[in-house]
Amino acid sequence: MVSLETSLKEAMTSIEGSLGVALVDYTSGMALGTLGGGKDLDLAVAAAGNTDVIRAKVRTMEQLGLKDEIEDVLITLGDQYHLIRLLKGRSGNGLFLYLVLHKAKSNLAMARHRLRRIEAELEI
Repeated sequence: MVSLETSLKEAMTSIEGSLGVALVDYTSGMALGTLGGGKDLDLAVAAAGNTDVIRAKVRTMEQLGLKDEIEDVLITLGDQYHLIRLLKGRSGNGLFLYLVLHKAKSNLAMARHRLRRIEAELEI
């Protein structure tokens, strides 16, 4: 099992094109840890905003009667991918990993694969 700090560092270094990563509590909207970002990418603001996205999707699934789980949510911008991966298991309930990628410098399939592995090794 790997610590939060180590997991965030691994996401930034092992996922090509990473611009920022955060672990977010979507019940409160608070980022529990962040790495990367900058003046053009405020991860705390993004964490709070993406919390609304997850809450809306969970609410919609409930209204539709879908008995499934969200694996991840992808938001595609002109030059970025924003990938939101909900954590599974009792220790990850209510949390998601949020990864921002430079679109031209990343491989989305590999990023999803690496994020899945990082989630599996993360100890909270």
